[in-house]
Amino acid sequence: MFSSNPFAAVSESLSAGFMQWYVALMVVAVIVGTIADMIHKGSAKYFFANARKSRVQGKPVSKASIAVQTLAVDVLASGEFCNQRRRVAHLLTMYGFILYLVTTALMVYCYPTKATATPALVAQLWWLGALLVMIGGYWFWFFIRVDVAAEGDKSLRLMRADLFVLSLLASTTLGVIWAWLQARGGAGAWLFFGLYLVATTVLFCGVYWSKFAHMFFKPAAAFDKRIAKADGTNMNLPLLTRDDPAQRERHSMELLRDAPRDMGLGIKREAPRHY
Repeated sequence: MFSSNPFAAVSESLSAGFMQWYVALMVVAVIVGTIADMIHKGSAKYFFANARKSRVQGKPVSKASIAVQTLAVDVLASGEFCNQRRRVAHLLTMYGFILYLVTTALMVYCYPTKATATPALVAQLWWLGALLVMIGGYWFWFFIRVDVAAEGDKSLRLMRADLFVLSLLASTTLGVIWAWLQARGGAGAWLFFGLYLVATTVLFCGVYWSKFAHMFFKPAAAFDKRIAKADGTNMNLPLLTRDDPAQRERHSMELLRDAPRDMGLGIKREAPRHY
């Protein structure tokens, strides 16, 4: 079972081109959604403006070495996480997702039918990637994510930002169930294949409304932060946060007074458990 290509079996009932077109459309959906998200949030505009500021106000720095540090620490090792459990869960999910995507593309485009034998390693890595996503994702969702109860909200509260992790978990979980049923010739395989496509479509077409584009912005933000620290421009802070402690305290009290109830103020709160 773990050595079989589930997509090749689909080609016996649907053409191999069906899954190839589907994957291509999902790639287009991610590109369009990411661009739309960048325009809406002004992310690219911010990074370009900050780069110009660094060139004018900052001291010369080696951007090549900073790029290497960003890749090695912030991207490959998720060094921005102080909470080690959250970091491990993130790494499991991230590398599992990469394996899941790469092996899916290989099986769909390079070994689309049973006539082209799929290397056992490729199929095994697909299963491994999906299982890593599920381990890291479910661990994060049930035990590590922000303790919303500490903010006075119900523990099962869902937000738009949750769309990414929930659709990712749904896609991998339904994919594993579908592949398992198909390999065993079990009833319901086609039902779960349809649900798998629905969940995967939500995952890739929901980029604009979810945190999917976050994975593209994080490396840029980490690089920008390291540049600002190296060239000194991160010290160009407003007076409110630097030179007047009394003014900072008054400002904090005003924010506290005017804070909305949905920030957990003015209502009974539970002690935080996951921070």
